[in-house]
Amino acid sequence: MGLILEDHDGAQRWLRQVLQEVFPAMTVSTATGLSAANEKLEHLRAAGITLDLALVDLSLPDGTGIDFIRELRRREPDCLSVVITIHDDDRHVFRALRAGAAGYLLKQQSQQELAGRLSGIVNGEPPLSPAIAHRVLATFSQSQEEQWDPMTPREEEVLELIAKGFTLSKVAESLSVSRHTIAGHVKNIYRKLEISSRAEATQQAIRLGMI
Repeated sequence: MGLILEDHDGAQRWLRQVLQEVFPAMTVSTATGLSAANEKLEHLRAAGITLDLALVDLSLPDGTGIDFIRELRRREPDCLSVVITIHDDDRHVFRALRAGAAGYLLKQQSQQELAGRLSGIVNGEPPLSPAIAHRVLATFSQSQEEQWDPMTPREEEVLELIAKGFTLSKVAESLSVSRHTIAGHVKNIYRKLEISSRAEATQQAIRLGMI
């Protein structure tokens, strides 16, 4: 059983064609938003139907596909989640992979290219667009001194707001937490990124595609 989580009708039809080309015997269901996808997942589980593959867009009208990938990993750990998106920056790529995505494909590829990447699943090949594969390899080929501890999703939110010029008080207000809590996040961010100033934080946020 396959699921396509995509809010644009044209892209949804296109992805269905790709799946039918690669897995002609697969039954394919669709959802246009996060809530609808979660409801569909509940209905499938209630019917005893196992989800084998999910193609997930990241930008949804009621949330992010990353949240669905996390939920899918919890409920259907054997299901392969593959991101299908236009976003190719570090922030989206590594958040999706950390959430449990088994692949990351870019919509800019042709139908033939996407089909080729997805067909590799049968042989245990992770479906990655070439540009994404290079980005992942480049990150893991950094010297030990340059490697960073991964930031939490909340730390990434704080970094993005700081880089946009928010004061600690404004960040705290925006995220509905105390200034003391934000100061703790900033301390962790500086330690993990090995930086010591707001200017350096802004540079790193730009490099990570946050602003």
